[in-house]
Amino acid sequence: MGTPQVSRRSVLEGTGVALAAGALGYVGFVALGPVPGSEGDNDDGDSSGKGSGGDGEDSHFLAAVDDIPDGGGMVLSDDKLVLTRDGDSVRCFSAVCTHQGCLVAGVQDGEIRCPCHGSAFDAATGAVVRGPASDPLEPEDIEVTDQGEVLRA
Repeated sequence: MGTPQVSRRSVLEGTGVALAAGALGYVGFVALGPVPGSEGDNDDGDSSGKGSGGDGEDSHFLAAVDDIPDGGGMVLSDDKLVLTRDGDSVRCFSAVCTHQGCLVAGVQDGEIRCPCHGSAFDAATGAVVRGPASDPLEPEDIEVTDQGEVLRA
């Protein structure tokens, strides 16, 4: 009795099965796994923010109004928010695209744009102006102070 021989074909078939199983696992996780930003968000008073302290709730400093381009906006990646500005009106939306959870990349020509699949949202309302996204960006509550600071309410 000798040592059993493993054929080249068996090794290749085993490798193919392993690769297919790995790819299927990855696709399943991406499709059914947690949405980016839905777990593990730290809402316990980030030390980088400025607290108002007056009413018992901390307001998180987001930006100075003057730092937001008039007629445009800015993405705050760490906060997963996008701020838009039109004159004195400042608006805030979730920066997580409603299509597949990518972070939007910026604001241009009145649109908040997602780089992943080309979705675009109205900078004033968050409504979808170009798919594949079908749901609008979620509006977020903010406060603009008399000193021109934008705070997360």
